Amino acid sequence: MTSIQQGIIDFKRVWFNDDPTLLLRTSGSTGVPKTIRVHKKHMVASAHRTCETLGIEPGATTLLCMPVAYIAGRMVCVRAWECGLRLIAVEPSLHPLSALTAPPDFAAMTPAQVYETLQVPREAELLRRIRFLLIGGGAIGVSMAKALQTFEGAWSTYGMTETLSHIALRRLSEREEAYQPLKGVSLQLDERGCLVVTDPIVGVANLVTNDLAELLPNGRFRLKGRADNTICSGGLKWQIEALENLLATLPVPFQITAVPDERLGEAIVLIYARPQNQTFTELSLREACVKLLPRHALPRYYICLSQIPQTPTGKPDRASARRLAKECLMP
Repeated sequence: MTSIQQGIIDFKRVWFNDDPTLLLRTSGSTGVPKTIRVHKKHMVASAHRTCETLGIEPGATTLLCMPVAYIAGRMVCVRAWECGLRLIAVEPSLHPLSALTAPPDFAAMTPAQVYETLQVPREAELLRRIRFLLIGGGAIGVSMAKALQTFEGAWSTYGMTETLSHIALRRLSEREEAYQPLKGVSLQLDERGCLVVTDPIVGVANLVTNDLAELLPNGRFRLKGRADNTICSGGLKWQIEALENLLATLPVPFQITAVPDERLGEAIVLIYARPQNQTFTELSLREACVKLLPRHALPRYYICLSQIPQTPTGKPDRASARRLAKECLMP
């Protein structure tokens, strides 16, 4: 029995027992993971809202390619069981379509999975033919968003464990880079400019996030980054996501982080994965950064690792990146 099959069995036992609640683990992308207790009825309501919003009807196939221990994988199962979808399960990997001969009707994937799938022509064609593709769990880079503009069924999602999956969608084929809140969701900004979410359908009231955003007159919103992903270096504030977007064309996986610095307050650090191309050098990386970044935003340090730290759900592990940078530079 595969691990994904065992995960489905274990979750099914929890889902269909008499307890109206269950425990969920957060991914810990910026801090320490935590466990929260949620009501199953709210997960059911979330599942039905997604299917109704997208027009997914009973009998459609849905792909499970993420760990069942976390909210994204669990909601795939809940949508299947509660909305009459046919579940196709594959072991979580960066190439979830590699063993399939036909595309599922509905799939939820991480940006990392989509990126790697796009590198293989046969898998990329299957990805294009998915009628409803939800991409969540991390930011979609500029180059990936451009590659997906012709994928009519591709959506970027906004949500978190506390909101029981996504509460807003952005269709990647549209020019406007803004998210449309789902039915029942209301938003406001706190004094930091961060989203505060109220969504009675999933039992959330005034949930304060660390997501900096801009509310638009048409009811949509744009994400600007995370308040806890701000680097203050030499008196200037830099948003990590904004810097990473400027560096989107770098030919290696990378992540921006920072370490304490006596003179600057914080020093910008670029962590990058060891390149497979042996002609690639740190010097060429530094030269690319000079061309792409403002002068005062240039990394002070460059660290080569075997792989970029990620959470179990495929998000950038910001906390681990900061810790690793500090350990490498300040042992």
